[in-house]
Amino acid sequence: EDRFGRMFPNLSPAYVPANLLAAIGRKDGPMDGQAGKATSVPVGQVIFGQFIDHDITLDTSSGIRRVNTAEETPNVRTPTMDLDCIYGSGPEAHAYLYSQTAPFSGVKLLTGADMPGATQAQQNDLMRAPNGRAIIGDHRNDENRVVSQMQLAMIKFHNQIVDGLHADPATTLEGHDLFEEARRVVTWHYQWAVVNDFLVDMCGGAVVNEILGCGRQHYCPDGGPFIPIEFAVAAYRFGHSMVPMQIQVHSGGGHHRFFGDVLGTGFSPVASTDAVIDWREVFFEPDKTGVQRAEKLDTQMAGDLLKLPFIDDPKLNSLATRNLLRGNSFLLPGGEKVAEAMGRPQAEIDTVMARIQEISQQAIAGSGVDAGPITKGAPLWLYILAEAEVIGRETAPGAFDPGEGLGPVGARIVAEVLIGLLELDEHSYLGADRNWTPDTTHDSIGKIMVSTNAGIF
Repeated sequence: EDRFGRMFPNLSPAYVPANLLAAIGRKDGPMDGQAGKATSVPVGQVIFGQFIDHDITLDTSSGIRRVNTAEETPNVRTPTMDLDCIYGSGPEAHAYLYSQTAPFSGVKLLTGADMPGATQAQQNDLMRAPNGRAIIGDHRNDENRVVSQMQLAMIKFHNQIVDGLHADPATTLEGHDLFEEARRVVTWHYQWAVVNDFLVDMCGGAVVNEILGCGRQHYCPDGGPFIPIEFAVAAYRFGHSMVPMQIQVHSGGGHHRFFGDVLGTGFSPVASTDAVIDWREVFFEPDKTGVQRAEKLDTQMAGDLLKLPFIDDPKLNSLATRNLLRGNSFLLPGGEKVAEAMGRPQAEIDTVMARIQEISQQAIAGSGVDAGPITKGAPLWLYILAEAEVIGRETAPGAFDPGEGLGPVGARIVAEVLIGLLELDEHSYLGADRNWTPDTTHDSIGKIMVSTNAGIF
């Protein structure tokens, strides 16, 4: 546990020259731009994907400018969806995250509303230190306003469940027992939403149902759960294509830059209620589907992500370039080789490779790089994006929707890993009680989020 590994250890690594990768991922290159909105994926799911990532992976030791060995790269998070980003190591080890006031001492989690004399903005924010940094289980969940507000909503959801359990005359839970039962209820609802809400949107119901019904084919660890490097470095970075640079967070309000004056630049307090997220604007609800959609999942990205302002090195300030170079550094196999290993038809592989060849030709023509186009050994991350663009999500058996979600290879990697992590965890709902069903008022991530700020808007 707490390690990275390989999903396809017998496949040889691919290599693409770094200057060609840089030309593909550069600002004003072939990946610069966005082709429009997806029709079926709310933008909130993209941020939820980021939240899930922070729950299961954190690599603090690898580097782009050296060869990295997956099995020797530690994972600082636990490879389980246990919400340690919310709970830390529990009320004993991380008491500063928890109330110390009876009757919920060591049971409820703290928010900005618990600060003495909290302003209206603080009442709708995370608990923060005097330097403005959030006091939470994973600092990355404060790196943008939307994920920060999602962290807050999950904390509020826990506190809601505590109140409900404590008020239930059929239970006599107090103290540690109350905390543990609340954590179980919250975590299982979250896990259910990952499988039945997030994965269905991003990977397609056909793939999710096949894995649940027939089992995993490619992620089958022998020695306990781990995070495959094909997942962490390639497949799960699909969301970078779906991130919008402007987002509407209030009904009838304007669109604000993801990093700007209203929503802030990350790792900072809520300055006004204009930055408090109304979750009904970013997640579907039964009575409200007119919400902002994610960008299409394809080979294009927002220009701002191709020139990151907080990275000084102009050769490495493109997120796309960094993703492509990281694939080289971790010796990832070529995308078409992974597709072959998964048994994908050659005609499908040829269609995806034709798109990658086109992209690489555009990059060469626009930069003057002395290289030939990519015809073999396609970067796995780029293959997964191109596959989503030209093949698309298998929404129903045999029915594919280009640009709406992950294609066959990407979907299979992402869904098998996330479902596998749950099935290999004896404390998860899939590992402990496969007959468990959620409270239907909280059976999607949108319902969980909305229930926590219903009184604000």
